[in-house]
Amino acid sequence: MAPTIRRAERDDAALVLEFIVKLADFEKLNDEVSATEEDIVRTLFCDEPRVFCEIAEVNGEPVGFALWFYTFSTFQGRHGIWLEDLYVEPHARGNGVGKALLVNLARRCKAEGLGRLSWWVLNWNESAIAFYRAQGAVLHDEWTTCRVSGPELEALAEQ
Repeated sequence: MAPTIRRAERDDAALVLEFIVKLADFEKLNDEVSATEEDIVRTLFCDEPRVFCEIAEVNGEPVGFALWFYTFSTFQGRHGIWLEDLYVEPHARGNGVGKALLVNLARRCKAEGLGRLSWWVLNWNESAIAFYRAQGAVLHDEWTTCRVSGPELEALAEQ
């Protein structure tokens, strides 16, 4: 059966966090997860959220999610979507779930006149890279991600 995509609801907060933890485990980044269920509720299900989430289901069973937010391209002069997390349960992979989540976001981009859909992929995740390329993604390996967090963020903010 084809996957269905629905907007995450407040009652899905524990599920969203579970998917985040499973993704972090897969990416070998468990030590970076500090989010709590309360964080998910406060951030995704507030009056004016700035981050959004869709749940993929097959036969009513949640099997994946896409967590995203709006970006802005000064070069295009238009908003876009940044796909922060995409996760599909191992038993559901290869059945169109990941593609359905991407298609859902691409359709949103088209409907809203957005200029791009972007995300990261880990360099070692060859199966994901192949999947994304098959969907038409172009990898931009000339860019290096920069991040300031934790004590470094605190120190920078104090200057």
